Amino acid sequence: MKESILVIGSNGQIGTELVTELRKIYGEDVVIACDIRRPDYDIKNAGPFEFVNVLEKEILNNTFKKYKPTQVYLLAALLSATGEQNPKLAWDLNMNGLLNILDLAIEYQTYKVYWPSSIAAFGVNSPKLNTPQYCIMDPNTVYGISKLAGERWCEYYFQKYGLDVRSIRYPGLISWKAAPGGGTTDYAIHIFHDALKKGSYTSFLSAETKLPMMYMDDAIRGTIELMDSPADRISIRSSYNFAGTSFTPEDLATEIRKHIPGFELKYQENDPRQAIASSWPQSIDDKQARQDWNWKPEFNLTKITEDMLGNLKR
Repeated sequence: MKESILVIGSNGQIGTELVTELRKIYGEDVVIACDIRRPDYDIKNAGPFEFVNVLEKEILNNTFKKYKPTQVYLLAALLSATGEQNPKLAWDLNMNGLLNILDLAIEYQTYKVYWPSSIAAFGVNSPKLNTPQYCIMDPNTVYGISKLAGERWCEYYFQKYGLDVRSIRYPGLISWKAAPGGGTTDYAIHIFHDALKKGSYTSFLSAETKLPMMYMDDAIRGTIELMDSPADRISIRSSYNFAGTSFTPEDLATEIRKHIPGFELKYQENDPRQAIASSWPQSIDDKQARQDWNWKPEFNLTKITEDMLGNLKR
């Protein structure tokens, strides 16, 4: 079967790096980058690009008809903090965009679909430490609500139609290559930029707010490893718990000071993102991903800090 891979939402924090990695593996002509805006980064001339809005069914249908994709990665979404500014738009994009892709995947017999969930699907009554794969999930943001609902739709389409849909609950993601996308964990990217530019950073999260985080290199590798795994190894069709490391803003500042001794971390009070972060897990139990497809992270906080600062300096 000739491979044809659509990456929808290719301009985002994950998409920019995923497209590059997939093109290294499959070839530039095989991976079609899709977004509502033309990309302004290096891959814009490295392979096919299509203007796609996941809410415009006719354009989506034409794209599927043209490429007959064997794999689809759906990354288009409004994230937690941005979604709270326009909750109905966030629900529409995050939910109906997913349903449009699932329906077209069945119609055009797409072999595999990837859709990311998030730790935002957990909520105030979910266990905070080593949050298990299955537990109470009562998210309090529209982003989290849409992710939880999306997980149920993904499993439904697998059970009802046999669609090979796969998913990961991403923690906060850290990358130097692309701008953050409006998430609550974005402080862990901005802090590196400000540390180098200003020697200080003002955190909108409190010193003791511990959150699960992951370096983008691990996230991209883990995503592709999941998609490359044999279908009979995939036991979870809602979304896998997926863990890297956990730390607080103060932990991160301590690590940065090993490279920038005078770095100063200050705190801003009464930011609405604090309430969102406080409802999320502090650490994740991802033993099912480790068992099913041999997931294992490579980057701890020390290695993340070294790589971020080294690349941003350049």
